[in-house]
Amino acid sequence: MTTKLPLSRLLIMVAAALISGLISGVTLAAPAAAAPTGECADIQVVFARGTGEPAGIGRVGQSFVDALRPLTPNRSVDVYAVNYPATRDFLRAAEGANDASLFVQNVAAACPDTDIVLGGYSQGAAVIDAIAIAQTPTLGFSQIMPADVADRVAAVAVFGNPSIRLLGGPLTTLSPLYGPKTIDLCNGADPVCSNGNDVAAHSLYGESGLTAQAAQFVAGRLSAAPISTLSGRG
Repeated sequence: MTTKLPLSRLLIMVAAALISGLISGVTLAAPAAAAPTGECADIQVVFARGTGEPAGIGRVGQSFVDALRPLTPNRSVDVYAVNYPATRDFLRAAEGANDASLFVQNVAAACPDTDIVLGGYSQGAAVIDAIAIAQTPTLGFSQIMPADVADRVAAVAVFGNPSIRLLGGPLTTLSPLYGPKTIDLCNGADPVCSNGNDVAAHSLYGESGLTAQAAQFVAGRLSAAPISTLSGRG
């Protein structure tokens, strides 16, 4: 008899493969390089939505951006939705990591004065994990972020991140380059990022105030003001 794994456990297992390179022999074609359009914004948010959300940045991403805009007055904010399927075919999260990395590299080259903010929710958080942690091509993720481009990323905000359970800690402690500028939030007993079993918590990041908390952290990074006592993990 075949046992059907819960969605949260399956996501964690596939994120393990993507982030740590535990699965080999899968090759995905890298997408065409995305590029910024129009004038360079003061702030460029790059956000990867969660599983099953329609194309765009998703509910959590929109809540985060809506909270960030009022905290960055007189600065233009552009938003890029990472282009990837976000389906239960979690192996294709590598497509999102490639797309996000290429877009960030293009922004860094074309817009030298733009502050870049990375964000992701659930499977989208695993996409951002891959960019921040992977140092060699892994499971179809081939567009490794150069260290000098990583320096252009001002802040990172991830929600419902499977690496908290999977790799024993939040992104704040897992990535030397990105950790100090990251806020990695888990909503209570969300089973994707904790050992809890509150399935509903996984979809309530806006309602719980955690997207607003992340926006405050990111705004502090962008303004170069001293960060408040916000923890890097909720």
